[in-house]
Amino acid sequence: MWSLGRPDVSSADSVLVVDERVTGATDDVLEAGVRLGMPRREAEVLAPFARVLIRDLGEETRRFEKVVLTVEDLVPRVEVVSPGLLFVPVAGAVRYYGGEEKLATTIDGVLTKLDSEPPQFVGIADGPFAARWAAAVAKPGHPNIVDDTLGFLSRLDLETLRESMGGTEMIDTFRWLGISTLGEVTNLPRETLASRFGNQGILAHRLASGEDRALDPRDIPQELSVSMEFEDPLEAMDAVLFAGRNIVERLLARLRSSGVAPHAVEIAATPLTGKPRVRVWRSAEPLTERALYDRVRWQLSAWVETAGVVGGVTALRVSPHDLSGEGRQMGLLSDESSAVETERALVRAQALLGPDAVLQSAPQGGRMPAEKVSWSRWGEEPVSPERDEEAPWPGATPSPAPALVHSKLRPIEIEWDEGLPSRIRLGTRWEPVLTWSGPWRLSGRWWSGEKDADRFQIVTSAGAFLCVVAQGKAFLAGVYD
Repeated sequence: MWSLGRPDVSSADSVLVVDERVTGATDDVLEAGVRLGMPRREAEVLAPFARVLIRDLGEETRRFEKVVLTVEDLVPRVEVVSPGLLFVPVAGAVRYYGGEEKLATTIDGVLTKLDSEPPQFVGIADGPFAARWAAAVAKPGHPNIVDDTLGFLSRLDLETLRESMGGTEMIDTFRWLGISTLGEVTNLPRETLASRFGNQGILAHRLASGEDRALDPRDIPQELSVSMEFEDPLEAMDAVLFAGRNIVERLLARLRSSGVAPHAVEIAATPLTGKPRVRVWRSAEPLTERALYDRVRWQLSAWVETAGVVGGVTALRVSPHDLSGEGRQMGLLSDESSAVETERALVRAQALLGPDAVLQSAPQGGRMPAEKVSWSRWGEEPVSPERDEEAPWPGATPSPAPALVHSKLRPIEIEWDEGLPSRIRLGTRWEPVLTWSGPWRLSGRWWSGEKDADRFQIVTSAGAFLCVVAQGKAFLAGVYD
């Protein structure tokens, strides 16, 4: 329940944390029938009383950094999958601590001492997938050590595949065929699954069989890491993230030229004082451009905001690991290649022009068209809307909305005939007004010194315009298509 441990959540609240699906919920919400991984709309219907919060992975990563550092003090080379889930290679640590049980108990005991964190679940098994579910079925304070990994996996329900499959379509098909456990999946011929489901079918069979990764016979180049050094240490968050984005774009160019994608990425930052910080992020699926940048952004933000890089960053390095040359099974009606190309172009544009050059929009409440959109950097978590879109907005500009809206009102010249618009100046020429509608009174915020204004929709042979008239002056607020 790592999504629930956030500063804006009270222990007395009924809370539902979502992205597209449920990532966290309080006990009373779960008792209402909500399940982790359930689509958001279904969860909201089952628990209308719950307070719905959008998941903030960046904030979760910053809080989770304390847990990662604690485990890293016991066992090096920790691999983070997401906030709340990390893998630890234990082969060497088992010999050092004198056995798996002793190691698991030590880690569990140290994490228990962390203040105000969710309970931890520790599991040990052969392979990341089996270890993840060994921890999932463990109890707080009682690590789960799996001796027979294949036997353990065979008893798991198909739902355990949902995260790796990215949905339930294949799982639903299996259930329709009467298959309900991973053991029953392994009884199916792998060739048949490959023919029916493509790469996803092969992945499901591998995971059910305890094979987290298949050996790739292709000759994949290993020296693909990208690094940057800075004469003046980077201290500001924006500067560090911009450098990280630039490194990711260069790394992606090398990966594309080699035709490979990483299952894990190592992020390293060298501070002005102190030891270099290194973190590995892992993914069951090959990391896409967007996923790769997100992990670099989350980790750099966590280091900067928790004072993990003292004195600023003097060098950055990003290295891909567990490279795969496998393709992706495209959906019949989806255009995934276009989506990848779009993300690639946007990452490249931001790397060249800066983080503020590519923005994403979200609707919000307001009376003027420019007020109805909130902007945030593309690739980052959207900012919270300043105004509720669903609230009533008396005096809002009538539909249709202008196709082009300026961020600030621009002065424009209008001639009036007995209080009615007759001509409007466009550049160097005057255009006669063919028709118009309005005025609509816009009451100003008198407590801030704003005056009342009138809005007009004016149509000419050159186009239609939304204009605001206040204190005898006219301003252009939007252009209609």
